[in-house]
Amino acid sequence: MKVDADLVKDVAALAQLQIKDADLNTTISSLTDVLSLVEEMQSVDTDSIEPMSNPLDATQRLRADRVTETDQRDHFQRSAPSVERGFFLVPRVVE
Repeated sequence: MKVDADLVKDVAALAQLQIKDADLNTTISSLTDVLSLVEEMQSVDTDSIEPMSNPLDATQRLRADRVTETDQRDHFQRSAPSVERGFFLVPRVVE
């Protein structure tokens, strides 16, 4: 793929990025290098390669789902400036 100044400016506009004219040549060079590497990687024959293990296949030991602390809501709400029906009341910040 040919990367030129117009393409970089279009992509930058779509991504809402500001690229200075002084950085344009460096950006073009970097994008060309990345796209060349991607093309090189896509050309590799991987048909005989066995997939690696996937971390999502692992199982995780879970602890028992049981209560380990007592309910202290009333204790914590004693210092609150304003409480109603077990909820902390806070000033409205969104109208």
